[in-house]
Amino acid sequence: MSEELFTAHLGDFAASEMFQRTFREGMDLVEETAAYLDGPGREESRTLTRSGALAYAGESMRLTTRLMQVASWLLVQRAVRENEMSAADARADKYRINEVNLKKSLAGTQELPLALQDLIARAGRIYERTRRIDEKLYGDSHENTGAQAVTEQMSRLNAAFGQ
Repeated sequence: MSEELFTAHLGDFAASEMFQRTFREGMDLVEETAAYLDGPGREESRTLTRSGALAYAGESMRLTTRLMQVASWLLVQRAVRENEMSAADARADKYRINEVNLKKSLAGTQELPLALQDLIARAGRIYERTRRIDEKLYGDSHENTGAQAVTEQMSRLNAAFGQ
């Protein structure tokens, strides 16, 4: 796809009702999650067992990581729409949605407060939606970036330690 066509395609998406709805939902979820974790969630976490508290800490970190990726991605798309960033710059891997393992749950997750479980489920849905949109808009160019980064790091370590 030519750069002009890609830019027009991205601009059409960023101006769409779907983007506006996703943007609002994502930002509202970020605010709701922050309010929960700083208030009621903090109180509810104090009543958990040790494994429940560890699960709470781990899951809340995964939750905020996913939401920050979504918020960042949405803000980049808005910046492209507002001509504050080029579409070519938005293609950079650092602005793409990176894979966050949503499948593996931690021991003690069955103890998590229902409000946190709900936030995790909703964040997972919007994360997956934005990841799919990212893939559709930008393609799968960073599919192996994680594996490549690990391989590169291992090569550097081997070189540094003479193996």
